[in-house]
Amino acid sequence: MAKVSYKELGLVNTKKMFANAMKGGYAVPAYNFNNMEQLQAIIQACVETQSPVILQVSSGARKYANQTLLRYMAQGAVELAKEYSKELGLKGKPQIALHLDHGDSFELCKSCIQMGFSSVMIDGSSLPYEENVKLTKKVCDFAHKQENYITVEGELGVLAGVEDDVAAEESHYTKPEEVQDFVKRTGVDSLAISIGTSHGRQKFKPEQCTKNADGILVPPPLAFDVLKEIEKKLPGFPIVLHGSSSVPIEYVKEIEKYGGKLKDSVGIPEEQLRKAAKSAVCKINIDSDGRLAMTAAIRKVFTESPSEFDPRKYLGPARDELKKMYMHKNKKVLGSADRL
Repeated sequence: MAKVSYKELGLVNTKKMFANAMKGGYAVPAYNFNNMEQLQAIIQACVETQSPVILQVSSGARKYANQTLLRYMAQGAVELAKEYSKELGLKGKPQIALHLDHGDSFELCKSCIQMGFSSVMIDGSSLPYEENVKLTKKVCDFAHKQENYITVEGELGVLAGVEDDVAAEESHYTKPEEVQDFVKRTGVDSLAISIGTSHGRQKFKPEQCTKNADGILVPPPLAFDVLKEIEKKLPGFPIVLHGSSSVPIEYVKEIEKYGGKLKDSVGIPEEQLRKAAKSAVCKINIDSDGRLAMTAAIRKVFTESPSEFDPRKYLGPARDELKKMYMHKNKKVLGSADRL
């Protein structure tokens, strides 16, 4: 397939998005998608709440949905957002970026850039420091030389947990003393850091948590002291949080009510994410919460209507629940509503 620019698809890059977010004290939502229903929910929620949005595609999603199809899905999402905005009589112009989440090689990042992505992440956080610098700089050099500047996200520190092709047993906080050197030598446009967030729906082990009066696991707080040190080292620089799903207990209970087993599920409290969004953290990634919302809705339909076999009858309610959840995140957690 011929090379295409993100501007041809109607997408934007994240540079201005992040500047506006830091100035306004909010975080741009970065929602992962793998299929049509997820994409519909994201677009509807962000149009109705007038929020900018970053559509995230992992390498796993790229394999699942096909890179060519994803390109046209993103283009279709932009057109859907325009039509929906007009239908609702909204004045805000949709701001949609397409981002590669956890790219693990130069070749993958290059391919996504040539397929119309407006932003890519190169994750060399599992590599020795100098190798991470070298790989990240290589991606930045290529991305920034494109006719339309492509923004690049790098990562320092390691998040624990498992999500798609990304897995780590233990987390390692970002070292504030490394961030200036890393940004200067690589040229990254934003930096993903580790301050206690984690991938997946079980972000902490039970022994790391306390329990409230209802017996629900309460995770340890995020390391805001580390974040403050990083902000001092990189004043005004865009910071990203991965692994930031809150793992809502209502979805966990709903899934278990209808036969699922999600023992010891625990996420990041929403009040901590809201606090982070008021800092230099201008992009917050949320994936697992979407999976939980969809699974809860689908299990409910299958249990209450065991004869149902029309995908629209169970994927439709799942999409509706997903949209509801995203609207809540934009309004009450990230603060990104009414920012267009």
